[in-house]
Amino acid sequence: MNKRDVVAAVALRAGVSQADAAKCVDALLELACDEVAAGRDINLTGYLKISTVQRAARTGRNPQTGEAVAVPASTAVKLQAGARLKAAAKG
Repeated sequence: MNKRDVVAAVALRAGVSQADAAKCVDALLELACDEVAAGRDINLTGYLKISTVQRAARTGRNPQTGEAVAVPASTAVKLQAGARLKAAAKG
């Protein structure tokens, strides 16, 4: 399912136009980006939790040469499925 499919499904389920649904989906995605950029979590209880995690600096290996490479510390996005989403996946 891509973004166009999501917009169409939201419009159908909410009984609104696809243009209105697209605005809502875009607003939700922009909100998620803003919150992650600010380092805050988003918790949609039962469905999804989006948070940031700090990854420590480490030494990696170049797989072609075996040479040690310094990998700097970074911030990553972490997604966790909630109970309802996990149950839906089980069928």
